[in-house]
Amino acid sequence: MKIAIPLVDGKLCLHFGHCEQFAVVEADAAAKKIVKVEKLTPPPHEPGVLPRWLGEKGVNLVIAGGMGGRAQQLFASQSIEVLTGAPVATPEQLVEAYFADTLQLGENTCDH
Repeated sequence: MKIAIPLVDGKLCLHFGHCEQFAVVEADAAAKKIVKVEKLTPPPHEPGVLPRWLGEKGVNLVIAGGMGGRAQQLFASQSIEVLTGAPVATPEQLVEAYFADTLQLGENTCDH
């Protein structure tokens, strides 16, 4: 599986569309292990661009701080699950917490 996490300064960016990079974490879901972490620079932010781009990268899941409802719908249309309300942490910490069922999701920090 592939998990995308928006980053700023190497940690989760609370505002999805304003991130500097994406960590694309390749993981073995059965073993609950990280196989590879790739940091990618996204294309310029426009509605619909990021869901399509991450879909082309084979992403199955996005862990985000905040994301608007329309963006979530666009990800759903690409068959990408979205978790919002994640805390600021490194991609590795977030994925490890996800696999350990200890990922604490709070409020979606985006309302548009």
